[in-house]
Amino acid sequence: MADRLELQGRHGKSRVRVSRVWRRPAAAGGHVIVEWNVAVSVVSDCLPSYTSDDNSAIVATDSIKNTVYVKAKECTEIVSMEEFAVILGRHFTSLYPQVSEATVTIAERPWERVVVDGKPHSHGFKLGVEKHVTEVIVKKSGNLLINSGIQGYSLLKTTQSGFEKFVRDRYTLLPDTRERIVATEVTAWWRYPFEHVSQIPSKSFCFTQRYQDVKKVLADTFFGPPDVGVYSPSVQNTLYLMAKEFADDVYLPTDEPHGTIEATVSRPKSKL
Repeated sequence: MADRLELQGRHGKSRVRVSRVWRRPAAAGGHVIVEWNVAVSVVSDCLPSYTSDDNSAIVATDSIKNTVYVKAKECTEIVSMEEFAVILGRHFTSLYPQVSEATVTIAERPWERVVVDGKPHSHGFKLGVEKHVTEVIVKKSGNLLINSGIQGYSLLKTTQSGFEKFVRDRYTLLPDTRERIVATEVTAWWRYPFEHVSQIPSKSFCFTQRYQDVKKVLADTFFGPPDVGVYSPSVQNTLYLMAKEFADDVYLPTDEPHGTIEATVSRPKSKL
């Protein structure tokens, strides 16, 4: 309470770009590179900085930025961006007594290993399109929330899609069809079941594998078997079939001008 006003503030640093390379021999899978765009926001008890000239409890945003670089360098073993976000969250909530919560958001630039003469290159990469993203909230108690997602996942099929028997009135020009090209850009978010830092599995790269699993589920559901495909009576139906396989939230907008279809499909306990 400050002058009879309630005040809850947070501060942090955004758009902190950091890259990390882990140099493994070719026999062990070759080099691994990640490029992350990191944002950190902390909730801290620094009321005097708002009501007077006392800044003694503020963790400077420049320090937050530098911490991202230092912690990335300290990761001598390969970590996923979800694991890195937890590392940052635990650091800020444990090192600083006044920090009660840290939110870490990361978007990963999709560097993909190139294949030369049918073999994965040990240290060559190309830039992909879709992005892996995460938001992790860590509290001083160790409680946490991990949401991850995929953005910009563009999919298209040239047949096995239709749209018919929808509402018709004097504004309707669109004809019924059972044969059309459908293209969409998928944004999907899912929530991991871990509620405390102690519950996170120790196996390296488990989050990255889950991300690859989700991409496969999305593609397999959208396209169907490679020889015959699968018919989609509407984007809504395809969205639901995608979402019920794994996720809490899926959004499928088409390109401009576009209709936007959104749905939330929830489970009490997600297997991911």
